Amino acid sequence: MEHLSRERLVAGLGQIRDSPQDGGRLVLIVRRPAVGERALPAEAVLDQVAGLDGDNWLTRGSTSTPDGSADPQRQVTVMNARMAELVAGGTGRMPLAGDQLYLDLDLSYGNLPAGSLLAVGQAVLQVSEAPHLGCAKFVERFGVEAMRFVNSRAGRQLRLRGMNARVVVPGTVRLGDLAAKAPARLAPSPPRELSANSTPLSGDHRPGLPE
Repeated sequence: MEHLSRERLVAGLGQIRDSPQDGGRLVLIVRRPAVGERALPAEAVLDQVAGLDGDNWLTRGSTSTPDGSADPQRQVTVMNARMAELVAGGTGRMPLAGDQLYLDLDLSYGNLPAGSLLAVGQAVLQVSEAPHLGCAKFVERFGVEAMRFVNSRAGRQLRLRGMNARVVVPGTVRLGDLAAKAPARLAPSPPRELSANSTPLSGDHRPGLPE
């Protein structure tokens, strides 16, 4: 697919800025059962330890932790659905962005600073301080200009590449669910223990798009 030029990306910025600041909707759920696989369930469970049920976040680990274990600050990645559709050239390639939840919601630092709580369906996420930036795979799929666009000063402030979060209240999320800022009184409960070698919760795995 032809990658978008900077001009076309900039032309779509106004629509992204018009995303709801509160009370948006969950547009897409993407589960990554294994490297090179995508599943697009209509609903999923967000777990405090395992992250998105059936996703490979826990077993994949992270280069950002000293021991290579999964980084709890990068447990769930969220992307603005309008941005994902723009950079992907339509809804069909949106899952290639690699994020798990796609919301029609303003994800900017000004609207959702680190530490903010975001209720999605029955679950509550806490926005992480860890930045979510484009990588080599993002360049391969969407082009160099898209990478520069999301990592520009404005792009970072708007979190055009998306944001990292962790699950503080577990629950089920479904397509079309409300995504709304949650009050600070929704304090997280201690998560149960689960190692990277434990069996994740069961789920409907539908291998699809490559990672």
